Parts: sequence; structure tokens; C-alpha cells
Amino acid sequence: MKDLALILIGIAVAFVGYTYLGYPLLLKALAWIRGTRPAREPAPQTPRITITLAAYNEAAAIRGTLENLLALDYPAERRQVLVISDASTDNTDEIVAEFADRGVQLLRLPQRSGKTAAENAALEHVSGDIIVNTDASVRVERNALRHLIAAFDDPSVGLASGRDVSVANLEGETNLGESDYVGYEMWLREQETRVWGIIGASGCFYAIRADLHRSEIPAGLSRDFAAALYTREQGFRSVSVNEARCFVPRAASLRTEYPRKVRTLARGLRTLFYKRALLNPFRYGLFAWMLISHKLCRWLVPWALALGLLGVVLLGALEPWGVWLLGAVALGLGAAVVGWVWPGEGEIGRILALPAYLAAGNLAALHAWIRVLRRRADAVWEPTRRGSRGAFDAS
Repeated sequence: MKDLALILIGIAVAFVGYTYLGYPLLLKALAWIRGTRPAREPAPQTPRITITLAAYNEAAAIRGTLENLLALDYPAERRQVLVISDASTDNTDEIVAEFADRGVQLLRLPQRSGKTAAENAALEHVSGDIIVNTDASVRVERNALRHLIAAFDDPSVGLASGRDVSVANLEGETNLGESDYVGYEMWLREQETRVWGIIGASGCFYAIRADLHRSEIPAGLSRDFAAALYTREQGFRSVSVNEARCFVPRAASLRTEYPRKVRTLARGLRTLFYKRALLNPFRYGLFAWMLISHKLCRWLVPWALALGLLGVVLLGALEPWGVWLLGAVALGLGAAVVGWVWPGEGEIGRILALPAYLAAGNLAALHAWIRVLRRRADAVWEPTRRGSRGAFDAS
């Protein structure tokens, strides 16, 4: 029994270690071997683009979002802005209509059907050669669009994703763990771009060739994730563009963020199953390895942790020193719970923020697995309300 406990703990430690540390280190080594790709200047060409924004009850944010998009450094005559209202019940539609004389178009759906379904409904209305997808809760840096479009000068690129920058909401407490995790995720995407290409786009700000975008995605799936997978199927690369910065306000707390994470992870799991053929390394090589390591392994971590916890409990019942190990694990879990339920301030709050965020993320992944296995639908989305969008601070 002792050997079994040690095996379970060893499997958990090895799996989690590879997922969060081993894979990034291997990526970094491969990126170093392949060398640094030269940074691209913003494209002098200005292909016709369509900026799409799916919205549901975004009256508090939509005006500022549209002002931001219209102020981006891109010729107005080469740009279509299309807002898809998912049967909003507030005055989102009326606010969007105020921008009609500035070229903003409104597509209102007769009944609420979810973000992906809304994006599917817009397919026949987009006119650009490149489609840019963004979100009502973010702000895009003025020259970011130029940098994003410049990536398509490379004919091998089918999708270009912006760099998310997690920023504070000055109106209240902020989830610092989210900021650390987003930074880690963006670093991973940078290494993946240098090795071959990213395996998922940022839903906040990404662009894709129109021919690739026009494929209809089932409503229960995640388009930003599926878009990168479909891009690879068609023989193109998806890349992360560091210079295309998009500012994303952090959720006020993990309590408000948790339901969104569960829905997002459940949709991601369904999307991965839908495109599971891409997990075949004999056909898709490095991309399959990155997809397995970055997504599948990440989503399997809670199951590995459960095995490890079982091993620790068994060891605590069998060995005197196992009790100390069990106590240490309990202390760590307690600290994560404290950081989740009671986000403290100052240095203590910052120390607890990342463990709390990781604990919440893995619990959300476990919750998402259960939803998927029980075949619960997640097509209709409730956008996470992140406070006043005018209260950004990029600190």
C-alpha cells in the first residue's frame, strides 16, 4: 500500500511538473534552437477588414468600446465594424445605432442563442478580407490593429492573435492572480509562435483570413479556440503578435470569475473533442505535441492532483512522516482557499493570489469535465461584468 501511495504521488508530481514547468522549458529550448523571428513593422498595406463584436446587454460598456475601435490607426474606408446583438434586452442596440453615421453596423438576432451562434449568424454579413474579432470588455491599443494585420504579410499565417495585458479596475479589489497567470500564458504563446504557432487565439482580440473564418462552428464550441485548430487543419499557422496589445480588466474577484471559467473550460473541452484528430503527432507533429501539452495536460491536472491527494492520504495513514506531508498539503490548500475567499491586501495578498487562482482554475476544470460528461449545454453565455471600462490602469 505504501508503494501504491508513493506511485500515485510520483505520477501527480511528474504530471503537474511537466504541465507547468517541463513543457515551458522544452518550448523555450526549442525556440532558442530555432532562433528569434524578426519583429515586423506595421503593414503599409491596408487590406479591407471587418471588425466583429458580439454583445449581450453591454449598454454600460459598448459606447466606450466603439469609440476605442473607431479611434484605432486604420483607414475608415478600409474598415467595416459590425456589432452582433444577441437579442440584448437593455439599450445596447440603441447605443450602437447612434454610431450608424460613423460606419458602425448593427445585426440584431431575434432570440438569444450564445456568442458562437451570434458569430455564425454574422458570417454572411462580413465583407473584409481579414476578420478581426474583439470583445466589449476590452480596450485595444491605438496601433495594435496595424501590428496585427502586418502578421498576414507572411503567407503561412492564417490567424494572428493579440497580446492580452491584464489591467486593474480602479473601482474595487482586483484579482492579482489573474494578472500573473495571463502573463505566463502570453509568454507561452510567444514561445509557441517561435517554435511553430499557437494552439488557441485570444478571444479578446484576434484576426483571421476571411476564407478560414467563414467555416461555421457548432454553437456549443469556442470559436477562438476552434479557429486556431481549423487554421492548422488548412495548413496555416496561428501566431501571437506581442505588439498588438489589448487591455483586459481583471475580474473583481475569483468568486465572480469562477462561473465564467467553468463555462469557458467546458466549451474548450468540447472544442478539443470536436477537433481531436489534431492530437495525432504522427500527422500534425509539433502542433499536436503543443496541443496535448498546453491544453489537454492543463485540463487533466485536477485529475492528477486528485490521484496525488489520494496518495498523500494513504501515506498519512501508513507512515508517521506521512502525517507531516498530509499537514503540509492541507496547509497549502488552506492558503489557497483563504486567497480565494478572502483576497487580502499588501504582500500577503499578492503571495496568496497566484495559488488561489491556480486552485480555482483547477477546480473549474474539474467542474467543466463534470458538465461535459453530463452533457450540460453551455451555448448561451453571460458576459463577465468587470466594472466601468473607463477605470483602466495598466499597472
